[in-house]
Amino acid sequence: MGAMRDVAVRVKGGMLGGAGLVVLLWAAQVRPSARLDALFATAAHLTGLLAGYGILVLLFLMARVPAVEHGIGGDRLARWHALGGRHVLLLCFGHGLLALFGYAVHEGADVLSAARGLLGYPALAAAAAGTGLLAAVGVTSARAVRRRLAHETWRGVHLAVYLAAALAFGHQLAGPDLAVAAWFWALAHALVGVLLVWYRAVVPVRQALRHALRVAEVRAEGPGVVSVVMHGRDLAGLRAEPGQFLRWRFLRRGLWYTALPFSLSAPVSGAALRITVKGLGGHSRRIRRLRPGTRVLATGPFGALTAARRTRSKVLLIAGGVGITPMRALFETLPGGPGDITLLYRAGAEEQLVLRGELEAIAALRGAGLHYLLGPSDGPYDPLAPRALTALVPDLVEHDVYLCGPPGMAEATRAALLRAGVPAGRVHSECFSF
Repeated sequence: MGAMRDVAVRVKGGMLGGAGLVVLLWAAQVRPSARLDALFATAAHLTGLLAGYGILVLLFLMARVPAVEHGIGGDRLARWHALGGRHVLLLCFGHGLLALFGYAVHEGADVLSAARGLLGYPALAAAAAGTGLLAAVGVTSARAVRRRLAHETWRGVHLAVYLAAALAFGHQLAGPDLAVAAWFWALAHALVGVLLVWYRAVVPVRQALRHALRVAEVRAEGPGVVSVVMHGRDLAGLRAEPGQFLRWRFLRRGLWYTALPFSLSAPVSGAALRITVKGLGGHSRRIRRLRPGTRVLATGPFGALTAARRTRSKVLLIAGGVGITPMRALFETLPGGPGDITLLYRAGAEEQLVLRGELEAIAALRGAGLHYLLGPSDGPYDPLAPRALTALVPDLVEHDVYLCGPPGMAEATRAALLRAGVPAGRVHSECFSF
């Protein structure tokens, strides 16, 4: 757990240090002036530099660097990325408005005429187009809009970040603030570009050739839920731990163009591994129609919801819905004697319980606790309220807690655990929603 905090601190420190260096580069080349147009221009240059740097940070967070993903966790990286995206958009819009006002004052023109004049420069027109693409990404990432989009649509729009960065790059190099430091800016872009190509293109292809994964079986586990068993070679080389996820791309019609994250629902065993998927969208629903022999590209593993987070001898696992998949793998493999491991499984009704037979067999074999918490999420009784949790697990505050479920359930349960007295550092969760 301490190692994970160290990684997060180092990454945050590196990002803030980079921002500080950008400010220093700007400050070293500022020519003080009290003229209004110069003040606008100076502020525009600073916001532009920070926006360009922010785009680099966003791309770095998307690069799937294993040390960063493992050390921080995919859900936290997603939150950082979302928060950073909002700041970058504000900086881009601020840069554009400040530059526009500065140019209008300098030329003695109205704002519309100044805008037409600025867009006459090809590099500025390209940068404006890039800002428009970033705005589209921001709009489709808003929670209210995102819920109404298919994942494939959202993902396709989100990939426009790469094009936006490319469109803005020429404008950044042309800026006067970068005349001295163009080599630094180009080097930073080259480094992030290499990381993106290596971890998002080269590594997946190399893993595919090494492990030769193919679908072996697709079996129903419950309403709208299937398990996909895959066979391959040298699967120990994946170094995939229980609790982790990989990004899966199934090479068949309707599925090949999108890679989605699914957790392992059982530990890797010999030449076989398994995921369990609930059909929540068009892509995941098509997975149940996979045929044996379908080739699979798997990138990863990712995620930090592993045994490495454990700090106490007793562990409580809490799963909601299909969040049972990583919990099932941990339930089987976390070290512990009788009474050390307890699993709480929240579901709307008994027929929605997934992998029930396996869970009960594991509980009987290990002497572990297993409780099903059934009922509608909007019912009068909340089985995950602080009092209910302490009734089920009297020594709750002595446990490490692993939590995985839908975002709303996970947030409410985390809050309940904290109110029940569990230290925040002992609540370990990862929650994924596009």
